[in-house]
Amino acid sequence: MKNFFLIVLLIIFFMQPMYAQQTIQLYDGNVPNSKAYSTKEFWEPQSNGDTLVHYISEPTLSIFLPDKKIANGTAVIICPGGGYWINSIVKEGYDVARKFNEWGVAAFVLKYRIPNDSSMIDKKIAPLQDAQRAIQLVRIHAKEWNIDSTKIGIMGFSAGGHVAATAATHFQKNYIENKNKINLRPDFVMLIYPVISFQSGIGHVGSKDQLIGKNPSQKLIDFFSNEKQVTTQTPPAFIVQATDDSTVPVINSIVFYEALLKNKIPAEMHIYKSGGHGFGMHNSTTKDEWMERCKNWMQSMNWLSK
Repeated sequence: MKNFFLIVLLIIFFMQPMYAQQTIQLYDGNVPNSKAYSTKEFWEPQSNGDTLVHYISEPTLSIFLPDKKIANGTAVIICPGGGYWINSIVKEGYDVARKFNEWGVAAFVLKYRIPNDSSMIDKKIAPLQDAQRAIQLVRIHAKEWNIDSTKIGIMGFSAGGHVAATAATHFQKNYIENKNKINLRPDFVMLIYPVISFQSGIGHVGSKDQLIGKNPSQKLIDFFSNEKQVTTQTPPAFIVQATDDSTVPVINSIVFYEALLKNKIPAEMHIYKSGGHGFGMHNSTTKDEWMERCKNWMQSMNWLSK
């Protein structure tokens, strides 16, 4: 049995270059806000082609750069979903990155830390730290990666949507070292069946419990309920969800959209009649492809122009 698991891990290790041109450690040296952690990260391939990554304590950034002939300078950092328990790294990460490359967009899949008191000093801020560091890294390497530093967005699915929305609403404070004062505000945000709120009756209880605990203060609940953190400085947003989502109530998208409207932030939202939760790039209940709606929105915002 030990040999079987060793073979699986070796296959996964050697397959990773097929997914990205390069995967780098998110931080130089020690990971901030971390403690010694003996549990090993585990990659679990799924029959549908996805792979679930468990016990993440060493965050990475997988780099997908488009052909230079079609590159338009825009970049998207992608945060896979997984309820703050795992990362759905292929369906909500690598597959999406390759689609962006077809449009000339550079894509970066963020394998962010899973909140855990055993491996983190303060688990509440670890995913936000990783999102800010990803934005910082992409801006630092913008010239090297043929990216316009004013065209860097962040996208998130499900709990990854909470990571992305938090990065888009909490950027005025640095949660990482930022001596050179790199701009940590994403230029746009794309939220796909996102966890937005931790308010009673709205929020996804599993994500809330995992990130901020089962008995958080109302102040903490409000702080991580991102619809309450929208300001006139929040970046433009694109939102997708299904009405019949029984995992993350569709009201999450609606309250965030309403907050954007209140603050006069450019926003576009697509709510499908059905599709449930976790459909990735393809909602099988409709012939409409939301990624094409996303492409149209990006074109309308001039992010696909060279």
